[in-house]
Amino acid sequence: MTTPLSSVIIGTGGIARAHVNAARSNSDRTQLVAAMDIDAERVSGFCETNEIPRPYTDLAEMLEREKPALVHICTPPSLHCAQIIQALEAGAWVLCEKPLCASLAEMDLIEEAEQRTGNYCSSVFQWRFGSGGQHLKGLIDSGAVGKPLVANALTTWYRTPAYYAVPWRGKWKTELGGVSMGHGIHMMDFLLYLYGEWAEVRAMIDTLDRDIEVEDVSMAIVRFANSAMANITNSVLSPREESYMRFDFQKATVELRHLYRYHNDDWTYTIHPGMEHTAEFEGWKTLPANVGSNHDEQLRQLLDSREKGERPLVSGPGVRGTIEFLASLYKSAMTGQPVRRGDITPGDPFYNAMNGPGDQSWQRG
Repeated sequence: MTTPLSSVIIGTGGIARAHVNAARSNSDRTQLVAAMDIDAERVSGFCETNEIPRPYTDLAEMLEREKPALVHICTPPSLHCAQIIQALEAGAWVLCEKPLCASLAEMDLIEEAEQRTGNYCSSVFQWRFGSGGQHLKGLIDSGAVGKPLVANALTTWYRTPAYYAVPWRGKWKTELGGVSMGHGIHMMDFLLYLYGEWAEVRAMIDTLDRDIEVEDVSMAIVRFANSAMANITNSVLSPREESYMRFDFQKATVELRHLYRYHNDDWTYTIHPGMEHTAEFEGWKTLPANVGSNHDEQLRQLLDSREKGERPLVSGPGVRGTIEFLASLYKSAMTGQPVRRGDITPGDPFYNAMNGPGDQSWQRG
């Protein structure tokens, strides 16, 4: 019987619980041996509640003593890049919460660390791993539903002023961006994963109702390399919360309605008249065994990749396209110009930060 790989958690806020659950669902393959947080009382309580043997308040000490095979990073966004590199250099693989990093410049630093150490870092984009998403991806890639033509993606969530009272939220320096970076990122990554390489984005952002530095709403129009087009809305100002996606192909419309995680029952397939009862259509809308879009399946596949010594999904080139898209969305919104993939290179202020030169002239609300 194989000994489970040792793993640790950095950061014991709310999202850390999802990582505990994922580790437990893969308990035959990985075991949480420690957790670290700068708040000694919080990390001690977290370890006691979740039956994790050892709490730490110093990251370097934990990495040195535990020598973990896998590090889960659940800290505020501005800390991610440095902690990822520190964990990679300590010999661990990393599963890091979104947003993975602050910029394309940091993305390049992470990829350089991967090449230098031979270890890998995967970004948490769990929507890619649900059975419904995998089923649709297979239909798209095989050409069964025809060419992707149009998509609509709405992340319409609600966050109160009290939500932004947490010191690191609502600020460019610590949260790295607003609704686009911290909330709509899941759906936008999922859209890019399904529809393929994006080619151009035109966007607007604003802060309409929350007393924060970053945007509380963003909208974008995207053209893909395959000529498909999509529109995107991200909001934290929507009292009736919903995550809604509509994909129109040559042969079918596919819709997804949920909030933070989806299951098979959240998907709807519609076909053009005359094809509703065909065997082909019945096959399209018959999904495989239900796997929710949670952390469990992403961790399972990360462990598979580690056993094989292969780059995991949603790492390196598999996540860089999403980081570049976010930088391009912000650049388009702040400059009023369309941005094409590949436009942002070293020397461009938006290569180093999502808010580019850092002025607030884009803010109208």
